[in-house]
Amino acid sequence: MSSSESTSQTTGERARRERRRSNSLLLVLAVGFLVFGAAAGGLYYALRPDILRIAVGPPGSDDDKVIQAMADAFGAESRTIRLLPIKTDGAVESLALLGAGKADLAVGRGDLDMPVEAQTVAVVRKNFVVLWAPSGPTGKNSKGKLAPKIKEVADLAGRRVGVIGRTPANAALLRVILSASGVEADRVVVTHFGTNQTEELARDPTIDAFMAVGPLDSKVTSDAVAATARVRGEPKFLAIETSEAIALKHPQYESEEIPPSVFNADPARPGDKVETVSVSHLIVARKSLPETTVAAFFRQLFAVRQAIARQVPGAAHIAKPDVDKDTELPVHRGAAAVIDGTERTFLDRYGDYFWFGLLLLSGIGSAAAWLRRYLNRDEREETTSHRNRILAMVSSARTAGSNQDLLVLQREADAIILETLECYDDGAIEEEELAAFGLVLGLFSNAIAERRAALQRANLETVRGRPRREDEATI
Repeated sequence: MSSSESTSQTTGERARRERRRSNSLLLVLAVGFLVFGAAAGGLYYALRPDILRIAVGPPGSDDDKVIQAMADAFGAESRTIRLLPIKTDGAVESLALLGAGKADLAVGRGDLDMPVEAQTVAVVRKNFVVLWAPSGPTGKNSKGKLAPKIKEVADLAGRRVGVIGRTPANAALLRVILSASGVEADRVVVTHFGTNQTEELARDPTIDAFMAVGPLDSKVTSDAVAATARVRGEPKFLAIETSEAIALKHPQYESEEIPPSVFNADPARPGDKVETVSVSHLIVARKSLPETTVAAFFRQLFAVRQAIARQVPGAAHIAKPDVDKDTELPVHRGAAAVIDGTERTFLDRYGDYFWFGLLLLSGIGSAAAWLRRYLNRDEREETTSHRNRILAMVSSARTAGSNQDLLVLQREADAIILETLECYDDGAIEEEELAAFGLVLGLFSNAIAERRAALQRANLETVRGRPRREDEATI
């Protein structure tokens, strides 16, 4: 092969290798962008906050104010959970949205009809039943005589009770109390008053007793008790002596006590503790809501509770549900895990995914290595061809007739070495292949050196001529 032909072939091989290198670079870039896009998408998905829809109502109520303050606090401080309040006309409508799957959370009273999937996450507040009767004049009975004063729940038979709050749930609760106390509920007339009608309630002479359902520090209850005391005389608080039986029969209610002087200190109202029942307003979630999501919401809720209580005093009543108590509405597993300290760690939840990810990365690495070898198959074939060519050049070197022939072989070998090193730099050949190429190159170098030395000796003998023998010198 002539020098020009060898140079032309080398130039063509380099051009083909440059094209393959460009194609390989484009492929690597494409795969890199794909991996980067997948990683960025996964990171965005992992870090983006979960938006939970929470149904609450009516607008302007204590529950609505607490949830709105909670949503604002979550938006300002949280990166995990966001709340999207959905305004409704009341707790019944909120629970209906939860049951229909149009809300993730809802605020409702524990004695309302709950959706099948509803589970407790947190207690918004505990509402105490407060029953009292005036010590002043009462209404007349059916015979036109003044009715005797009311001293206990059983005396409410045939009387009229003014209930604060227009929700039917309060009247239903009163019927439960009356039935447990041996009073036929149909014999008691219930009149509803709005929470802003405490004065009208106190001045209505047809009302024999009063009922309020709310937190013990409720301004509505305190104002109602004070108004009736001012108009009708000091109140007689009626103990619900069957509270424990009610709680056993109806798990949504609890047996409680109203502490002395909670509504007024001078005079003390009540003068002594009073047995009663309570019902809780709850934040409930769908059972299908992920455990990790509910746990994150639960932790954030109690992290911001004190902050939102400074804005909305009612938030101070937010409490953890009792996971040890058998209730009609179970506690969601996400909230229960945080309360019990059994919440699974990050590795517990995603350990299997990590192992799967490692296996997947290993598979991707193997596939990438195979792809690289496949794309570089031409370079490996060229390397093998170059190695065989140098082996052939070893034989040519040993029979070269002149130093000029050796120089041509050396130049061709230099070009092959350059191409082989470029392939190695590109990752087309492995170190083992380069080592094998090095062994062949060593043979070639030795053959060149040996043949050059032999040619030099031959040249010296030609220049000097053959040395004369002693017998020839004496003739």
